[in-house]
Amino acid sequence: MNKEKKTAENMNEEKQKNPTQEQEETAKDNNKEQSKEDTSDPAKQSEEESKKKYDELYDKYLRTLAEYDNYKKRTTKEKEELYSYAVADTLEKLLPVLDNLERAADAAEEKSPLADGVKMVLKQFGETLEKMNVTAIEAVGKEFDPNIHNAVMHVDDDSVGANMVVEEFQKGYKHKEKVIRHSMVKVAN
Repeated sequence: MNKEKKTAENMNEEKQKNPTQEQEETAKDNNKEQSKEDTSDPAKQSEEESKKKYDELYDKYLRTLAEYDNYKKRTTKEKEELYSYAVADTLEKLLPVLDNLERAADAAEEKSPLADGVKMVLKQFGETLEKMNVTAIEAVGKEFDPNIHNAVMHVDDDSVGANMVVEEFQKGYKHKEKVIRHSMVKVAN
């Protein structure tokens, strides 16, 4: 029993002599507990980072999708405008030919085969323009509109109201709503 007392006393003395050892062991235990908590924190942090990254990528995806949709709309609109300008430019160059065909049909003798041929070509030309959504601008008897009419003469005429078109010198045409050529007209004051 003496030996056991001595051993117990020795251990107590050692504990009193080395309190740092006990503190170190307590610190190690605390570190182990903290490291267990820390291992769960990185998981939470990793999950939060993943969610944050997902949100960023999803936002980027939505923005890219919206940009692509805007790109498609813009290019479609540009194609339509380009087509409209190409049609207008082409028709603007063909309209003098149409004017000359109309003059030829008016000047030709009534029952001649030439007059019949010119009228058939004129009719075909008109049908083609109609298929392309090109319409003649009505002028005579309408109120003067500077957006579609070009006034080259003014006349004082009390029998007609003010700003009314009394004569058309050259027909105007428009493709859909775009004016290709303004009507050249005489306007009453």
